[in-house]
Formats: sequence, C-alpha cells, structure tokens
Amino acid sequence: MDGAPGMTIDELARESGITSRNIRAYQTRGLLPSPRMEGRVGYYDEGHLARLRYIGGLQERGFSLAAIQCLLEAWEEGRGLNDVLGFEEALTAPWIDDHPERVSLARLMELFPDAVEDPSLLERSLKLGLLTVVDGEFEAPSPILLRVGAELVAAGVPLAATLDEYERLVADADRIALRFVDLFESNVWEPFVAAGMPPDRLAAVTEALHRARPTASMAMDAALAHAMERAVAASAARQVARFLPGSSDPEP
Repeated sequence: MDGAPGMTIDELARESGITSRNIRAYQTRGLLPSPRMEGRVGYYDEGHLARLRYIGGLQERGFSLAAIQCLLEAWEEGRGLNDVLGFEEALTAPWIDDHPERVSLARLMELFPDAVEDPSLLERSLKLGLLTVVDGEFEAPSPILLRVGAELVAAGVPLAATLDEYERLVADADRIALRFVDLFESNVWEPFVAAGMPPDRLAAVTEALHRARPTASMAMDAALAHAMERAVAASAARQVARFLPGSSDPEP
C-alpha cells in the first residue's frame, strides 16, 4: 500500500467481513501472521486480507479451523511466508471492482417498472441472487449487473426476458470459467504439484495466476465482441432481405 501504513484491525475487519475478535483469535492460533507494529498500533496489509479470504473460502467448503491450520502449516513449511501470502493474494483477490450497493424499493420500481405490476419478478431476482435483503433493505451484490439489467429494460426488453437471459448467461459463464481454470490447473498447477511444489517455483506460479486474470477477461471481451459483430451483421442481412423484391411480406 504505497506510502500508507496499512489497515488497523478495525479496518481489516470491515474490509474482510470478519470480526476483530475472530481476527485476534486467528492470530493466536497461528492462522494469521502478526501485523507490523508502529508503536502500540498494529498495521495489516493486503496479504493479511488475502489470508482471511482464503480461510473463509476453506470454511465455506467445510474445512474446520484445525484442518485449515494443518493445511497452512504444511503449505508454509519450506516456503517463505511472503511468497505464500503473495500466492494467496493472487488466488483470492476479486476479479472485478464490483462492490455491493444498497438500493431502495422505490428506485428498483423506477428502474424495473414491470415489477410494479408483477411482484413475482422481484422475488425471482432475489432467488437468482441479483438482489439480497440486508438489515431489511435491498442490496445489489453486483451493481454492474443491476445497471446492465436496467439498460436492457430501458431499451425495451421485458424484465422477465432479461432475467431469463441472465440465467443462461450465468450457465455459459460457469462453463467458460471452468475451462479457463482447467487450463491453468492442467498446465501450471499440476506440474508444480507433481514436482513436489518446490519453493523456488512458487513465485512463477503466482505470476502465472496474475497473468491469467486479465488474459481471461481480454479473451472473453474480444471473442464476444467479434461474435456480436457476426450476429448483428447476420441479423441485419435477414431483416433487409425480408423487404427485398420477391420476399414474403414482412410480418406486422
């Protein structure tokens, strides 16, 4: 954190969603490295945040704290802590700058008027995870997706059709993400594991993971852009052909 002292424990707690009490407990168990001390104040950095995200991810998959501690101790043995934290940071860092935002019911009804007449569309948005309820208020986990949906609705696409497309998009995105992950696992991670996870290669694996982030996004952006060009051109040709002499009358 260029020029900045880092995060206090309360700031780390807000950023990670883990209580200060649990952060201290993780330190006591050796799950989290000690902060850098300046006087009586401890400062944490992105490596500590990455470790907390890593621990949280393992807990969500059913690992107990004792199992996580054994895993981390084995992982760090023979490897520098900075290298391990650097890998965890690359592994757990968000792939997009898209933070949850609160949104009022009135604003939702303004953006999505279809939901005024059909409240089930709001319920469906909740089931799909596009909206959640936090402290009695609506929250959009992904404001970007909320804005995309609003733009489609404003362009004339019914909200129901927009939600249908979101479900299909998520399924397609999951399949593509799994292929990219498999590409990394097969060609970078598995050879590293097969070699005994040598400490001197951990930095190279971390660098490969850093490279994979923008590469995956750029590949999808470019592939989708070219696919849209082809699809729009084909659609335009079909629509124009309907009005050419000899074609059937255009549908009303």
